[in-house]
Amino acid sequence: MDAEQKREERLKTNEESLRELWDNVKHTNIRIIGVPEGEEREKGTEKIFQEIIAGNFPNTGKGPLTQIQQAQRVPYKINPRRNTPRHILIKLTKIKDKEKILKAAREKKQVTYKGTPIQLLADFSAETLQARRECHDILNVMKGKRLQPRLLYPARLSFRFEGESKPSQISKS
Repeated sequence: MDAEQKREERLKTNEESLRELWDNVKHTNIRIIGVPEGEEREKGTEKIFQEIIAGNFPNTGKGPLTQIQQAQRVPYKINPRRNTPRHILIKLTKIKDKEKILKAAREKKQVTYKGTPIQLLADFSAETLQARRECHDILNVMKGKRLQPRLLYPARLSFRFEGESKPSQISKS
């Protein structure tokens, strides 16, 4: 292996480590998409999140209230073609709370805030999101062949074939 190949390999390893570090920092975050701008001025982002949880998942409110470490609107990424509100980022203190909320959101399928449909998503690094986006064509083909594909963390693919689950690493080629 020559010096150029070693440098490329080291660069790839460093980029992967950086992506994993960012994902680790964001592992307790929930990203809320679709809440109209200006709502947080009246109530604050934490109150909006609590209203979303109480209104959509009344059963999760029976346990201890989810502790919010930080809540904020993300800054604008200027894109004149999209006129969507900025996302809200909620940093929770416990990963189990995040997983419980996201699981309830997936089961409910339609989460709303004041009648407006919104999305609750896990927050990943830009690199992980890009890798997951690149998998969508593959997922659609696999769904068409009834292989029951699933996207695993961070950007791994799993599918059922002849009753067995087959994990697969996604590589960039």
